[in-house]
Amino acid sequence: MSLNAVTEPLDRSKPTPLYQQLRRSLRQAIDQNILAPDDALPAERDIASDFGVSRITVRKAIDGLVKEGILDRRHGAGTFVASRIQKNMAALSSFSEDMASRGWQARSEWLDRTEEEVTPSESLALGLPPGTSVYRFDRIRYAGDMPLAIEHAIVPAFCLPSIEAVDASLYTALESTSHRPTKALQRLQAIAFTEEQAGLLSIRPGDPGLFIERRGFLGDGRLVEITRSYYRGDAYDFVAELAI
Repeated sequence: MSLNAVTEPLDRSKPTPLYQQLRRSLRQAIDQNILAPDDALPAERDIASDFGVSRITVRKAIDGLVKEGILDRRHGAGTFVASRIQKNMAALSSFSEDMASRGWQARSEWLDRTEEEVTPSESLALGLPPGTSVYRFDRIRYAGDMPLAIEHAIVPAFCLPSIEAVDASLYTALESTSHRPTKALQRLQAIAFTEEQAGLLSIRPGDPGLFIERRGFLGDGRLVEITRSYYRGDAYDFVAELAI
């Protein structure tokens, strides 16, 4: 199968680098299910021939999709369309941004949205005086029709104009007021889902999952977000790139 025949062709008259155009074309093939989950990608030399580019260009395009978690390199076997969502733990991105990078539509089902006074433990963690107002956002996060995670976020009320400011993406709302975190600490823990959690995610009680607590900080060191999320273990892989 020639991917060039069924995807957007490369345009050498555009200022966009060819590897970026090719990456978009490959993503398009995946989004349109021309390449389905677990399908092997054609060999680099075949892709290069199809699109009339160098193998270096092909490799740069594929490297970008691997980093996004859209493609998966398997040692000794080749490169495949990822069947699971890969979340790069080194990137500070929102759930909505992660889904958008794969061409998926993120949505939420609200469980609760409340404005309350900070608890004593939250007051210490957030560095807020007792009595300070915080917003609590509890929701189920979906990719299309698939529930992927349960998310509980706490944000100081001064970071947002109102509790209704958060629609699809918390980080988009925080960015609009210059309170989007620029760094974060994350703690991961393997869990088994309770009956209540499993019902929300359409899985079985006891199924494995991953609990992640994220604490997001502004550049000046202020803590502006505590998010506790419960991710389905059958749909998510968390990866981190390490270097010496």
